Amino acid sequence: SEPSCCNRRRFRRNMLTKFESKSNRVKGLAFHHHRPWILTSLHNGVIQLWDYRMGTLLDRFDEHEGPVRGVDFHHVQPLIVSGGDDYRIKVWDYKLRRCLFTLLGHLDYIRTVCFHGDYPWLVSASDDQTIRIWNWQSRSCVSVLTGHNHYVMCASFHPKDDLIVSASLDQTVRVWDITGLRKKTVRGSPGANGGGSMLHDAGVTGSGGTSSVVSRVNADLFGGNDAIVKYVLEGHDRGVNWAAFHSSLPLIISGADDRQVKLWRMNEIKAWEVDTMRGHTNNVSCVVFHPKHELIVSNSEDRSIRVWDISKRLGVQTFRRENDRFWILAAHPDQNILAAGHDSGMIVFKLERERPAFAAQGSQLFYVKDRYLRTFDFGSTRDVPSVSLRRAGHTLGTTTSGPRSLELNTLNSSDVSLLMLWDVEGGSYELIVLNPESLQSHSESAESKRGLALSAVFLSRNRFAALDKNRQIIVKDVSNEKRKAIAPPNPSTDKLFFAGTAGRILLRSEDRVSLFEPQSRRVLAELQVQRVKYVQWNKDSSCVALISKHGITLASRELDQLCSITETVRVKSGMWDSTNRVFVYTTLNHVKYCLTNGDTGIIRTLDVPVYVTRVENTKLHCLDRECKTRTLAIDTTEAVFKLALEDKNYVEVMHMVRHAKLCGRALVSYLQEKGYPEVALHFVDDLKTRFKLALACGNIEVAMNTAYEMSDDVSWHRLGAEALRQGNYQVVEMAYQRTKNFERLSFLYLISGNTDKLRKMLKIAEMRQDVMARFHNSLFLGDVNERVRVLEDTGQFALAYLTSMTHGLTEETDRLAERLRTLGRPLPKSIGVTPVLLQPPTPIIRSENWPLLSVPKKTIYDTLDTAAVDDAGADYEPAGEGWETSLDVDTSPAHPQDDVDGVGWDEDLDLDEDLTPSDYAIQRAPQDLGPYAQSSSGSLTPTPAAGRAKVADWCNSGHAADHTAAGSFETAMHLLNRQIAAVNFEPLKSRFMNVALSSTSNVPGLALGGILHLPILRGGTDDAKADVLPVSPVGLPSVIQLLKSAYREFQRGNFVGAESAFRNIIASIPLVVAETRTASQEVSELLGICREYITAIRIKNANSKSVGTRQMELSAYFTHCTLQPIHLALALNLAMSQAFKGGNFINAASFAHRILELPDVITSKGDMRAKAMFVVKKSEEKARNEHKLQYDERNPFTVECLELVPIYKGTPSSRCSFCGSTYFPHAKGTVCVTCNLSVIGVETIGLVSQSPGKH
Repeated sequence: SEPSCCNRRRFRRNMLTKFESKSNRVKGLAFHHHRPWILTSLHNGVIQLWDYRMGTLLDRFDEHEGPVRGVDFHHVQPLIVSGGDDYRIKVWDYKLRRCLFTLLGHLDYIRTVCFHGDYPWLVSASDDQTIRIWNWQSRSCVSVLTGHNHYVMCASFHPKDDLIVSASLDQTVRVWDITGLRKKTVRGSPGANGGGSMLHDAGVTGSGGTSSVVSRVNADLFGGNDAIVKYVLEGHDRGVNWAAFHSSLPLIISGADDRQVKLWRMNEIKAWEVDTMRGHTNNVSCVVFHPKHELIVSNSEDRSIRVWDISKRLGVQTFRRENDRFWILAAHPDQNILAAGHDSGMIVFKLERERPAFAAQGSQLFYVKDRYLRTFDFGSTRDVPSVSLRRAGHTLGTTTSGPRSLELNTLNSSDVSLLMLWDVEGGSYELIVLNPESLQSHSESAESKRGLALSAVFLSRNRFAALDKNRQIIVKDVSNEKRKAIAPPNPSTDKLFFAGTAGRILLRSEDRVSLFEPQSRRVLAELQVQRVKYVQWNKDSSCVALISKHGITLASRELDQLCSITETVRVKSGMWDSTNRVFVYTTLNHVKYCLTNGDTGIIRTLDVPVYVTRVENTKLHCLDRECKTRTLAIDTTEAVFKLALEDKNYVEVMHMVRHAKLCGRALVSYLQEKGYPEVALHFVDDLKTRFKLALACGNIEVAMNTAYEMSDDVSWHRLGAEALRQGNYQVVEMAYQRTKNFERLSFLYLISGNTDKLRKMLKIAEMRQDVMARFHNSLFLGDVNERVRVLEDTGQFALAYLTSMTHGLTEETDRLAERLRTLGRPLPKSIGVTPVLLQPPTPIIRSENWPLLSVPKKTIYDTLDTAAVDDAGADYEPAGEGWETSLDVDTSPAHPQDDVDGVGWDEDLDLDEDLTPSDYAIQRAPQDLGPYAQSSSGSLTPTPAAGRAKVADWCNSGHAADHTAAGSFETAMHLLNRQIAAVNFEPLKSRFMNVALSSTSNVPGLALGGILHLPILRGGTDDAKADVLPVSPVGLPSVIQLLKSAYREFQRGNFVGAESAFRNIIASIPLVVAETRTASQEVSELLGICREYITAIRIKNANSKSVGTRQMELSAYFTHCTLQPIHLALALNLAMSQAFKGGNFINAASFAHRILELPDVITSKGDMRAKAMFVVKKSEEKARNEHKLQYDERNPFTVECLELVPIYKGTPSSRCSFCGSTYFPHAKGTVCVTCNLSVIGVETIGLVSQSPGKH
C-alpha cells in the first residue's frame, strides 16, 4: 500500500541531497572506497567521474560504442572497469586517464561488472545468459558460469565468502560457490595447488597441449566445474532485475519486474524466502542494503525510491520524482551515502542528518548519543552518560534519529537548562533542567517539559521563547507555562537563535536575520545574509558568526557586519578561539580560520567531516559523525601573525618571522597586499618573487644579489630604474653595463662628469661601428675634431665643413673645402652668429654615488627600532632599580608598605598644578627675536632683492612653524591658540628661537657690504616660486630619536629623565612639519604615546608616595596605560606584587594572567613568567580580596589626569584640546598638567601638522 502523505512529507525533510548532476540516462553507478568520487555510466556511451563533495566533473571516458550499463572502482588500485552494449569490458587507469586493455568474450550486452575485493578478479553478467570471471592481471577469462536461460541482469561477489549472486530474467536468483575456482587459480589460498601460472590463469587443469586446448574450449562453451550453483532462489513471478548480498548477515535482497522486493536468508545447506515487500507500481530496477542501518533501499521505473525496514518488513519512506524513472542504486561501503541514477542524471543523498546535537559551556560539553545525554569534560576528558532520554524520536531501521539540535542556557549559572529540538510531530522541543551535582552520576531519566514548536531558544535565566506552527513567538518560563505571545515582525520567520545577551533573540526570515527585543517588540537591527543555519557567539558576546550552507558572516553585537566569506563546499561547524578574535570553522575537508577583518586561511585538512566543540590554543575539540569525541592538533600561528599585523604589534610579528614556521604563497601575497613587502621577503625563495619584493621595499642590495642569480636583462633593467630613483650611481652603472644599454650609460657618464669613461664609450662606439653613438659621445665630450671625422666618414662633407669652420678649425676647413670643390659641390655659407663651443656640463657633485634618496622606512621597522626589545635573541636590558622586580612571597599577607625606594621613585616632578589664569595669559613676542621682524636700518639689514621677498609669504601658511621661521612669534602663538587652545608658551620659547634662527643662512657679502640673510627652503630655490616655505629644524626623525631615548630612560627606571624627554617631545610636536598624510598620522600617534607615558609616570610617582589601598589602586591604574609590551610587563609585575602582598589575591591573579598572555619574548626574561605562574597558583588557592579597590577591570575606563582616578565609560568628562588627556568636568578652563600648554575643555580644530604642500 502507498505510504501516507504525511510520511512523504517527513521523508522529503529527512532525505538530504548532497549532489545532483544533469546528464543522459544513468545506467551504472559506483562509489570510490576512499575518495569522495562517484562513477556514472550513461546511455550515450560516456563514463563520468565526479567529485560529489566539491560538485565538479573530474574526468570523462568515452571509448565505448553504445550504452555503458556497468562500472566499478577497484578497492585499492587506480582502476575502473566498465561494460557496455558493444560486448566489451574495458579496464581503465584513472590516473593515466586512458584505457589499459579490453576483454572480449561476451556475445551480447554486458549488464554489470564488478571487481573482487581481494583477488585479481572481476565478474561480468551479460545478455548472452552467462556470467564470466576474469583475471584482470593476466587479462584472461578464468571461468564461465552457465545455467541461466535468459538475460543475466546482474552479478556480484560476496564481500567475504567465495560466493557470487546473480539475477536473471528467467525469474530466478542464483548463488554460485567459487571455492573450487579460488583453490585452483589463486596462489597462496587454502587448498590451492602448485600448478603453473598458465594453467591457473586459464582456469583449467591437466597437462599437454591438445588436452589443454580442448578443456579450455569446453569450459568456454559449457562452463567449467570450478564454480557450481549452490542455491536457486525461485519466487518472483517475472524477471529479476537485481540481487545483492548483505555485507555481514546471511541475507540476500532481490527486485523484479513483478514489482516486488524479496528478502532471502541462507545457511550452509539451503536458502529460503523471508518476506516480500510490496508497494512499487512498476518494475523494480535495483535494490540494495543500507550501509549503516538495517534498511533496504529500492528504486523503480515508477519514478520512486522506497526505504524498507528489515525488522518490520514495512515501507517507512518514499521519495518520488515527477518525470524521471530510476534505473540504478549504489551504496557507499563505509559511509551513510547513497546514489540513484535516473533518466536525466543522478543524485547523491543521505536518508537523515548525521550532525550530532551538542552544546558547550566552559569546560563541559553536552551531547546526545544512543538515547543518552552525555557530559564530556575537556580538561579531564571524562565522558559519562548523565541522563537517559525517554523520547525515542522517529525510527529508521534499528537506529533512532536523535534531536536536531541542543540549546544550552548560558544565562543561568546555577542550573543546567537544556532545550532539545526534535523533528517529530512537525517540530517539538523538550526542556530539561538538571542540577550540576546530578551530572556527575548517571540518572535513568530526568523530568522534562515538552511542547510543539518549530524552534526554541533561551531568552533569559528563567525564560525561553518558542516559535509555534502559527509563526507566533511564545514566551514561556521554566515550568513550561505560557507568559506572552508575540507576533514576529516578519511573518516568514522560521527559526530563532540566541542573541548573546538576555532579553533579545535573533529571528531568521528568508534572506535576513533580525535582532528582536520581545519586551518592547522592537527590531533593533537587521542584516542581509544567506539562510543562516547556525549561530556562534564568542565568550564576551562582542562578535557573532552567522553560519550558512556555503558562507560565514561575522558581525558585531548590534549586527553590524564585519566581514563575509563564501566557501565552495559546505560549512559544517565553527567556534571562536580563546582570544575571541579568531573564528575557527570546518568544511567537509578542511579546518579553516576567519578574522573579523575578512582574512581567512587553511589550518589543516580533514579525512572525515567533524563538528567543532571548542578551540583551545593548539587543540581542536570536536565530535565526528559517530558521536565520538576527538581532539585534533592545530596550528593557528598564521592567524596570530595576521592579528599581530593588524594590531601593529611589530615586536611579535618579527619574533614570529624569525622563529615560527610560516610559509606559503598566500602569506606572501597577503603581506604584499597589506604593504609589508620587507616582511614577505623573509618567506620567499623563488628568485622572481624575491626580486619583485626587494624592489617594492627599496632593498637594492637584495635585489642586486637576486639579479645576479637570475641573469635576466629585464631584471637588470628594472634594478637600474630603481637604483636611479634612489641615486645609487654604482648600481645604475652596473645595470646598464649588464644590459649593454650604451645610450643610457653614456648619458649617465655625462651628468656625473666622468669624461674618462665617456671617452671609453666613444671608442666602444667606434668598435661597434655605431655612427650615432660616436656623434653623441663626441658631442657629450665637446670633441669637435671627432664630430668632424664622424660627419666626414658618413659622407656629410658639407656638415663637416660647416662644423669645422664654425669652431675655427682652419686646416680641417681648408681640406674639406678642397674636397667639396673636387666633388663639385658648393661651399656652405657661414651661419652668421657668434659660435660657442658646446662643453659637457660641470656636475654638481663628483663622488661614487649621488646623495641618496631617502627611502622611507616601513612602519614595522621604524616601530621595532623604538621598542625596548624586539626579539628573544636581542641584548636584553634589565629593568632599572626604579622598577620593583622582586616578589617577597609570604604565606600570610601583609599590608602594602611604601617599600619601593628605587632610583627615580622619590623624585618630585613639581608639576605646578596651582597655576592661576594670569600665569598663562598670552604674552606678546619680543620684537627683536626674528631677523626679519625688526625695521631698524644698518649693516645687518640686507638690501632687498628685486621682487617680493619669500619671507613675506611664510606668514600666509597655516602651520605655526612657518610663522615662527618668519620671526612672527605673535601670529604663531595666535595660530596655536586657535588650533589647540595653547595659552602657556613658556615651554615653546627656546624652540621658537631655534626655528627662527635655523630658517635662514647668513652669507658674507662684498667688501664694505652687509651680510646677506638667505632663506633655507624645503621646497626648492627658484625665486619664481613665491610660495616656497622654509625648512624646519624640528623634524619627525629627530623627534623619534628623542622617543627612543625616553623609552630607554623609562626602562631603566629613571622616571625624571623619561618624563623630561616625553615633555620635550610634546613641546616639539606643534613645530613638526609633516610632508605627507602618513607622516601627519605618525605625529598624532606620537602625541598619544607621550600622553600615555607621562600619565603613567605620574601614576608611578604617586604610587611610590602612597600606602595601603591607594597604592594598590594606583598600580592597577598603571596597567591600563597604553605602553610598549616590555613596559606593560613591568607595570603588571609591579601591580601583581603589590596586590599579592596586600592580600588582594583575585586582583593579583588577574595581573598574573595578563603577564602570561604577553609574548614569551618579553616575559621569558628574568623570572617574570615563573613568578606569575606562582602567583596564579597561590591566589587561586586563597581566592579573595582583603581590600575593596576603586577598580573594575571589566568596565572600560580612562585615568583622570588630575586626581589619578578612573573615569568609567559613560561618565561625563572633558579633554585637553591638544594632547587629549581626560579630566572631570570641573577642570574645564585650567591648563592641562600633561602637556602644560593648552586649556582643558575648549573645542578647537586640532593641531595642523601636515605641510600645506610642496610647491
